[in-house]
Amino acid sequence: MDKKKTLAIFCGSSSPRNIKYIEKAKDLGHKLVKEKNWNLVYGGASVGLMGAVSDAVLRAGGRVYGIIPKFLVSRGVQHHDLYSIEIVDSMHERKALIYDRADAFLALPGGFGTLDEIIEVTTWHQLRLHNKPCFILNLDGFYDGLLKLLNNFSKEGFIKTTDLNILQEVKTVDDFLAKL
Repeated sequence: MDKKKTLAIFCGSSSPRNIKYIEKAKDLGHKLVKEKNWNLVYGGASVGLMGAVSDAVLRAGGRVYGIIPKFLVSRGVQHHDLYSIEIVDSMHERKALIYDRADAFLALPGGFGTLDEIIEVTTWHQLRLHNKPCFILNLDGFYDGLLKLLNNFSKEGFIKTTDLNILQEVKTVDDFLAKL
């Protein structure tokens, strides 16, 4: 990896029903390079939001580092045009490498895997295993339910109020880039 800052993206590998998520992923990828001069590290897939954001970073002249487990390569979802792709043995190894190589984390809309990854890095921040910023891009209220759930956890005493601020909500790509 080079000396530029690197953003880890967590997002869906499925094609969303609403095309706006694809458009926002492309906008993010383009602006990440053109406005911030950052690289991208992610799960190495060519499909869904993962493919859209990585393709946009590449088209803008940025470097994309993919890390993908062997079993996903065998499913034919590996992106073949990245600056660098590492094929690893497990999801655990994939996540550890992504987390280590990132300077910040952002969750776009996604499913179980996206939720797992952003919650894990937020937990690690809470435990002081890293001090990297963690964001969710709450496009059109996509993450409203999660934020309500986390606030309930805090209200019930399971998350300190101050720790709720670890996972920073941003509502637009430009809002995110301003905070980055």
